[in-house]
Amino acid sequence: MVLNVGNSRLGIGVFAAGNLEYVNRIPLGSRADWPGRLEEAWSRVKGRENPAIAAAGVNPPLVEPVEHAVMLATGQKVEWVGRDLDLPIKVLTQQPEETGVDRVLNVAAAFEQMQKACVVVDAGTAITVNVCNDRGEFLGGAIAPGAGMMLDALHERTARLPRVDLATPAGAFGTSTAESIRQGVYHGIRGMVKELVENYATELGNWPELIATGGDAAKLFEGWELVHAIAPDLTLYGIALAYAEHHIKHRT
Repeated sequence: MVLNVGNSRLGIGVFAAGNLEYVNRIPLGSRADWPGRLEEAWSRVKGRENPAIAAAGVNPPLVEPVEHAVMLATGQKVEWVGRDLDLPIKVLTQQPEETGVDRVLNVAAAFEQMQKACVVVDAGTAITVNVCNDRGEFLGGAIAPGAGMMLDALHERTARLPRVDLATPAGAFGTSTAESIRQGVYHGIRGMVKELVENYATELGNWPELIATGGDAAKLFEGWELVHAIAPDLTLYGIALAYAEHHIKHRT
């Protein structure tokens, strides 16, 4: 069982024989539901040989609550990527220990499938656009506000702009205030991603494949010719990859 502790949701995945067989995502505000959902997921693997629980997260205050909920639901300890488990790829940033583990795991999972230089855009609470080279080494990337954060800021920091939901804009230009906001946020994000991928391609000397993940990925990138694939469970695969490679390397 793998757990992804994000800024907005707790993602739960169950892998058996390398296959992702179950996925559930719970809002962080629904903490009372965690033990029941964790117990449900654990029931799918607890009878198998050597079941284990691996996790990764970008929300340090939730490490202890997650461990407590897991212990209540399963009686098991959690192995954390970056603490108990090695990262599955080499990180070449200036301060690897400060690079978000989710960013690294997304790229590791994408490279494991592509076996070539690739870019991952993760469209969640924040938007990250990260890249690896043909050797699968994490080079770095970019971090920007997510769509929800942009939409909230426009409403909260202005006198009259409404709060609107993210959606694919209709037409080439906005004919109402709400549609104009959608145009700005939607195309602003896509334009940023395109510019970054072009910059990465220049540095790499070849065009990297672009993989999209995160809660807003489908709304932002579905059908866009720049995107090779949308993989909503990419981080879960990255956690499972880290667990497997760590224990293979250490023969444990």
